[in-house]
Amino acid sequence: MAVLAALSFGGTAAQAQTLEGALSRAYQGNPNLNAQRAQVRATDEQVPQALSGYRPTISATVDAGFQRDRTKGTQSGSILDPTAPGGVGQVGAKYNLIENSYPRGAGVTVEQNVFNGFQTKNSVRRAESNILGARETLRNSEQNILFDAAQAYMDVLRDYAILEVRKNNVQVLEEELRAARERFQVGEVTRTDTAQAEAALQGARSEVSASEAQLNTSRATYRQVVGEDIARPRAAKSIDRLLPKSLSQAIGLSQAQHPAILAALHGVDAANLDIRVVEGNLLPSLNLQASFQRRYEPGSSINRTTSGSVVGQLTIPIYEGGTVYSQARQAKETAGQRRLEADVSRDQVRQAVVSAWGQVEATTAQIKSAQAQIEASQTALNGVREEAKVGQRTTLDVLNAQQDLLNARQSLITAQRDRVVATYALLSSVGWLTAERLGLQVARYDPNVHYDQVRDKWIGLRTPDGR
Repeated sequence: MAVLAALSFGGTAAQAQTLEGALSRAYQGNPNLNAQRAQVRATDEQVPQALSGYRPTISATVDAGFQRDRTKGTQSGSILDPTAPGGVGQVGAKYNLIENSYPRGAGVTVEQNVFNGFQTKNSVRRAESNILGARETLRNSEQNILFDAAQAYMDVLRDYAILEVRKNNVQVLEEELRAARERFQVGEVTRTDTAQAEAALQGARSEVSASEAQLNTSRATYRQVVGEDIARPRAAKSIDRLLPKSLSQAIGLSQAQHPAILAALHGVDAANLDIRVVEGNLLPSLNLQASFQRRYEPGSSINRTTSGSVVGQLTIPIYEGGTVYSQARQAKETAGQRRLEADVSRDQVRQAVVSAWGQVEATTAQIKSAQAQIEASQTALNGVREEAKVGQRTTLDVLNAQQDLLNARQSLITAQRDRVVATYALLSSVGWLTAERLGLQVARYDPNVHYDQVRDKWIGLRTPDGR
């Protein structure tokens, strides 16, 4: 069912925009959504950071310097002395011995952790849970952006329709005023009738100005969400075929697959793993260290030395001041908080489903009532006009009937807009408001691509996109 299809906005089909097109543009270009995607890519880096605990650390050192040794003393025997005449020192003679050297060297150290209380293993699992949670948060953000885009589009569509209805009302009232003046000239009505028609016309023109202002506001909101200006919107298509068949089914689906709930559950997993990471500090750790070093002129009579070693070090924590114990208790309380937050998310999602379902039913009834009201108001207006021609009704009666018809048409437009927005809200509350489910013709964003690119990277400063 096309929504607001009975309204003509003018313009050509090439100038018209569709709701599906607006959703596609928002999916691709909304800055808030792209920022959330960047956040997920940043979270992906937690896994290679955690995996670094399995990898060795390698460091190299290079040093060079100058060393001067000066020795002063008294000769106790006949020795060769380069400072004495002939190089021979006499007993009791004083001497001053200076030696210059240039010690330098280089070395490499490799350290590999063998066991650290399962901290690396649990850190990797925690990072993976954080990534899964970030992806669900992204999926929820996508739903929110798509819903905002649908709502902004329908607001523009509604405001265009109301503007056209009010402009048409101005034309009708102008004709009513012309007829009232003609009848006044022939004495069929009084000056009061023409004044009433004039007042109604000026009020209708004021409403047109208000509608134009509201339309401009809605267009600005649309640009903010979608990222570009909107031309004449086309009638929106119904998505009733995508909705759950019953309220109980909608609630069950939402509790099982809504991204807000899934993100909260991944947060619980990450918090539980954080407890294990902290408690790992209380377990022994084993490290292997291999080093190789070569030095030149380390001493006055040594030209070069070479050394190498392989050392295994076992560290057993005994007491660290109570920090780790406090951190473990803190992590347990945080895990409890995450579980409570997951329960809150379940309740919020359930409330959103029930509310959206109720809105869909209410707006469906409002559309039927507005359609009946329009039909009745049109019949009443026609009758009042005929009666006014024979003097049985006043101009005010005609104006009131015209206003009733206008109000009914505006109510129908608003109800149709509200129903479309309610269906998108219901789809979002279930967790189905996605580009795939809506069949949007866009390139899907796949978070697995970046994750696979960085997960096993050992080195490199550039991101996969070259930055």
